[in-house]
Amino acid sequence: MIRVLHTADIHIGVENYSRTDPTTGLPTRLLDFLNVLDEAVDFALANDIDLFIVAGDAYKSRDPSQTHQRELAKRIIRLTENNVSVFLLVGNHDLPNAVGRATSLEIFPTLAVPKTMIGNSLESYPVETKNGPIQIVAVPWVRRANLLTGAETRGLSFEQINQKIQDLLAQRLLNLAKDLDPDIPAILTGHITVETATVGSERSMMLGTDYTLSPSNLALPEFEYCALGHIHRTQTLWEDPHLIYSGSLQRVDFSEENDPKGFYVLDIEPTLPQGKRLQNVHFEEVNARRFITIDVNLKDSLHEPTAHVIKTIEENYVENAVVRLRLQLAASQESLLNENAIRRALDSSAFVASISRDVERPTRIRLGRDMTAETLSPIQALELYLDSRESSNQDRKDLLDAARLLIENEEESS
Repeated sequence: MIRVLHTADIHIGVENYSRTDPTTGLPTRLLDFLNVLDEAVDFALANDIDLFIVAGDAYKSRDPSQTHQRELAKRIIRLTENNVSVFLLVGNHDLPNAVGRATSLEIFPTLAVPKTMIGNSLESYPVETKNGPIQIVAVPWVRRANLLTGAETRGLSFEQINQKIQDLLAQRLLNLAKDLDPDIPAILTGHITVETATVGSERSMMLGTDYTLSPSNLALPEFEYCALGHIHRTQTLWEDPHLIYSGSLQRVDFSEENDPKGFYVLDIEPTLPQGKRLQNVHFEEVNARRFITIDVNLKDSLHEPTAHVIKTIEENYVENAVVRLRLQLAASQESLLNENAIRRALDSSAFVASISRDVERPTRIRLGRDMTAETLSPIQALELYLDSRESSNQDRKDLLDAARLLIENEEESS
């Protein structure tokens, strides 16, 4: 049996919502991303994993700092020294800006780090594990210039270019799949967007131009499993073979607040026929940093808005979480809010991302150029008010009729 761990989008270098850790001197969010990677490495060593796949984007930046490179290398060496093979796929965050420059991952083969392979081109890679060989078809991040010349794309729309790239990739994958040895298990790993995937914060972190493939382009019968990266939300897009995004290991921002984070583990039995070798696949959740949004409507707490906010905070588990607080209040309540007291109530959180105020202010009615408040009749003033409130036609009619009746009665009595 060959046991495989599939993860992706580690993004070492994301440091938003950070403080400086007093013990290490490193940003606390960098430690968050390293801690969940450590969970995956610890699991691999404790559970006899043979192959550790990172399906792209080991780093956040195309030019990771020496610290970021050191921290990734520590974990890779820890795996390989314990006889775990490592396959690192090149993602869009791993590619250099200019053609010809090295990717951020090429240091590993350059230094001949044992049992470590880099997937930097669309091809098949034979990988040896302690429990037998496996074939990996790699689909790294696509750079348009590597597939199409300028002459081939001149005058084409983005949709037409995407279709050309999709056709080229689909054909090359078919050819690679046909050339695989059917007696050796095969896995596809890709750093791409699949048409049916539900996207997340990777949109805001995008480096390069995104292209899409359909699930049927990837889920070929020659593959036992398709290990995908690039989309941060874990999801299964196809069942036979399994076409799975592991999702990012750590939450990047509040768009991932409710997303589970972790990695996939699969067992492959090489002695079974092609297409029948996947025996088990399951998701292992990690202890990712929690993100919490607290919404508080203060419009019914006219006199003690601060107490209401603090009570709501206490009803939420904010300890060690990244928190954003969103307050809805009336203009008259602004001066009553004690933000220092509110921040003290959030002291146990890892980081307060924001305390925002949505203040409802009275609508000012604009009069015409030749009109003043003194020249308006009561009915005209009421009409302007109802217009500002966007009242329904029926409500407007009923209120105006009632007002006219009141005015008429008042005039008659006087």
